[in-house]
Parts: sequence; structure tokens; C-alpha cells
Amino acid sequence: MSSSPIGPTSTSGSSTCSGSEQIEPRTALIACGALAQPAARIAARHQWPIDVHPLPPLLHNRPERIAGEVRVLAERLAAAYPTVVVGYADCGTYGALDAVCADLGLRRLPGLHCYDLYAGADRIERFFADQPGTYLLTDFLVLSFARTVEQELGLDRWPELRDAYFGSYTRVVWLAQHPTSELRGLAEQAAARIGLPLTVVETGEGRLTRAIADLIGVVPEVG
Repeated sequence: MSSSPIGPTSTSGSSTCSGSEQIEPRTALIACGALAQPAARIAARHQWPIDVHPLPPLLHNRPERIAGEVRVLAERLAAAYPTVVVGYADCGTYGALDAVCADLGLRRLPGLHCYDLYAGADRIERFFADQPGTYLLTDFLVLSFARTVEQELGLDRWPELRDAYFGSYTRVVWLAQHPTSELRGLAEQAAARIGLPLTVVETGEGRLTRAIADLIGVVPEVG
């Protein structure tokens, strides 16, 4: 998959100045496609000088490619930004992304996967300890379920594959950042399509906000 070009998907705050004021340097955030919109929304809300550069969310279906794609985009962005950071957890790269970060002097978001950034690693571990057959959804996956799950797994063409993929699962847990009635309806539909009961856990975006703030070295506003 190709990396996105230099040129932010979203910006926050103002980078212009007048008189003797200096332009605030901006940070390039290479974001997992599933985190790009929340990251841009958080940056805009707090007026942080971040430009979000997403990589395709479907890379999560081929995690062995993530580290290489991050490297290519990071090297390209380094020519235009004084600071580049990585908006990924490990995300199934088994340390390959950390190796790229160490090689290029980059920092990344904490955690094994993006679910940690919403619910916290300890809470995610408890979900799996209570029911090992837990299938997790985020708002992004709820909205994109038809494409990222059904189409990518071929369930829209071969529904009989449902048991092969989901026969060992026992429930769906939706980590709801914004539990609107519309998203709840889509989450219920997603769970029904794979034949599992739905549990809704409201998480908000507080943990992700704090993780991004730490990544870029700012203190988030309380409240």
C-alpha cells in the first residue's frame, strides 16, 4: 500500500504570525488510519500544532507491512517537519515498529494495540480474562464494519465463513468513544451479522488525548 503524500489530512491551531512573533513549529503525526480522525479532532480541540498524516486503516489486516510504511512516510516527512511522531501502538508488528522508531529516533503511542488507548491495557486484559472469546470494536470499526470486516473477510460473498472466523467468539464489546444512537444501532447490526451479543463500554477519548499529549510533549487541559 502506498503512503499518503506530505500534506496534512487535518491541522490544528494557527501557524501564522505577525510582527516579531515566531511561527510555532508543527509536528507531523503519522497516524493509523483508524486513529487519524480522532487524533485530528483532539488536536483541533486543544489547538495543538499537529498535522495528521494517515496511513491506510486496512494495513491492520497486513500488520507485517506497518513498520515499512511508517518508515517510508517518516523519512519523507522529516524533510518538512522538525518533529515526526508515530500514532500507532505496536498493532501486531511484534516489535518491528519499535525497531523502526529506534532507528529513526521516533516516539510512538504506548500499548499493544489501539484498544489500549481507549479502554486502558489493564481493562482490556480483564475483558479477555473474563471471556477469552471477546471481539472488540471501536467507533471506527463500527462505522466501517461492512468494508473492513465483512468485505475484507469475504463474509459478504461467502456467509458460511462466519463460523470459521467467529465460531470461537462469545461476545462483541464495543469500546464506545461517542455512544450516539446512530453508532449504537450500527454496533448492534455488526454484532448481529456475526451472531454475537453486544456489550457497550463507554470509554470516551480521555486516554487517547493524554497519550497524544505525552507524545508531543504538551499538557492537556483538564475537563
